[in-house]
Amino acid sequence: MAKKLGKSPVAKEEDKEGLFASCSFTDLGLHPTLCAHLQDKMGFQAPTRIQAQAIPVAMSGQHMLVKAATGTGKTLAYLAPIVHLLQMREPRVERTDGTFALVLVPTRELCLQVYGIAQQLVHRFHWLVPGYIMGGENRAKEKARLRKGISILIATPGRLLDHLQHTSSFVYPNMRWIVFDEADSILELGFGKALEDILEHLGSRNDASNQNKNKMEPMKRQNLLLSATLNEKVNRLAKISLKNPVMIGLDEQNSSAHGKNHTSLLSDDEEEILEKHNVTVEQAVDDFKLPAQLVQRYVKVSCGSRLAILLTILKSLFERQLSHKVVVFLSTCDSVDFHHTVLSQLEWSPGLQLDTDKKQKFISCKVFRLHGNMDQDDRKKSFLGFSSEKSAILVSTDVAARGLDFPKVKCIIQYDSPGEASEYVHRVGRTARIGEKGEALLFLQPIETDYLRDLELHGASLTEYPLQKVLDSFPVNGQRLHKRKQISLDMHPWIMSLQRALESFVTSEDTTKKLARDAFCSWVRAYTAHRGELKKIFMVKKLHLGHVARSFGLKEQPSLLGRSHQVQLKKRKKEQKRERPAKRRKIPAKR
Repeated sequence: MAKKLGKSPVAKEEDKEGLFASCSFTDLGLHPTLCAHLQDKMGFQAPTRIQAQAIPVAMSGQHMLVKAATGTGKTLAYLAPIVHLLQMREPRVERTDGTFALVLVPTRELCLQVYGIAQQLVHRFHWLVPGYIMGGENRAKEKARLRKGISILIATPGRLLDHLQHTSSFVYPNMRWIVFDEADSILELGFGKALEDILEHLGSRNDASNQNKNKMEPMKRQNLLLSATLNEKVNRLAKISLKNPVMIGLDEQNSSAHGKNHTSLLSDDEEEILEKHNVTVEQAVDDFKLPAQLVQRYVKVSCGSRLAILLTILKSLFERQLSHKVVVFLSTCDSVDFHHTVLSQLEWSPGLQLDTDKKQKFISCKVFRLHGNMDQDDRKKSFLGFSSEKSAILVSTDVAARGLDFPKVKCIIQYDSPGEASEYVHRVGRTARIGEKGEALLFLQPIETDYLRDLELHGASLTEYPLQKVLDSFPVNGQRLHKRKQISLDMHPWIMSLQRALESFVTSEDTTKKLARDAFCSWVRAYTAHRGELKKIFMVKKLHLGHVARSFGLKEQPSLLGRSHQVQLKKRKKEQKRERPAKRRKIPAKR
């Protein structure tokens, strides 16, 4: 079976140059009703190459490890075959049968997204019931849904483990599939131990620690692991959850170096699998494939003018194209709250600055925020609201960087550095998805431009954004600037005028000023947290904290020390003063 899959007609028909395969969903063996629904109602005309390779394997019942870049259709690659096989089951699946398929995801937003796709897929198979459980939701309501029965369950690891341990009405003896979606992200968020406990509870561990396997697994279990990047943690998860997995999506050059086909069944020896695969992993992590239609640029900005220039670029984007969706990535939750307030509330007079009666919103579109400290209802509203809008801005931490598929996002702005190159790739992956065009813009200070070399080493090449041209296109006091000598961006009349408006807005109310101070402090702390070689690029000692304060609309630099730290510092100073006289008295005695 595996050998046939490696030489399937589908593989021969694939368009090696593009994202899509030249075959159809019908050619992959999916049910005709499901294929018609995919094309007519969901708008999928043809499978992607990853889907064309993964779907036949998923339907074969073999364990599978998929490495695929973001935006290549991984979700459909496992949901479509699961729905296909469940609707064929005789006798027909009933809710009382419990859960047949489990999909584990890293974040609540991805949980909602996968659930939405599952809902669409089962539209013509009404007896299949998808559902979700995740942190932040009402546990009693989840318990009631599990009692009624959920055929395809999407879950975050922590909440699933909680229900496995404490919800006796959770029926899962018929579970046939366990899917780890965005496995690298799940592990990076610290859910490694939870995943091991889940596998042991469900009887799906390959190692000797699983003593209940025969009791808990009355039917054949198929595990599917999907990840954008491969590393040691993913390897360990693969070792304990997959048996003789089919490998899909490995780089062809790396695969051929080991004498392996792009889709191949590995050896029965688990240690041999890891030994052969580890070499591939080391090579695969160092190189990232980005869509050819993605336009990548950077803008070099001094720290004090960052916020004014961000606002200018956003205004330029929405004036250029009214129907536009933009995601702005920030490093901290406090920073998201502050910038959301500025973008959604800042008012501006297009004419003379004294003409206060004619003030209007600087950014006219809707602005949403998303971060991990938000209430679950607010997170859900932001996620669904931004997804449904035709023109909007989402200000977010990296909680939105993995797996989320927001429709029609045209531009990604990385206002705060993403750190490691892999995070850069995940962030820009929110645009230019499934063959569509997209733009990505990275903000860098002059002292941080060495970061561009780090990105180039990983295959990401950026060109400079034409900022001066954009600035000159805006009128100051109702008049456009004529040609003149080049001046620094900080002294540009438009930037100076906008900076004054920002400082006036921030200091006008105590609540806004507190938001700015909290954002400033958390931003500096995040800046010091860069790891490894990046510490040489993002050096907090080179920052001018007064200029950093300006980037939050503050005229003065707030104290970075909290009240408790200040008390401790005063105590230390007093202790040092007490010690000094004693040391001085000892000096003559030594002489």
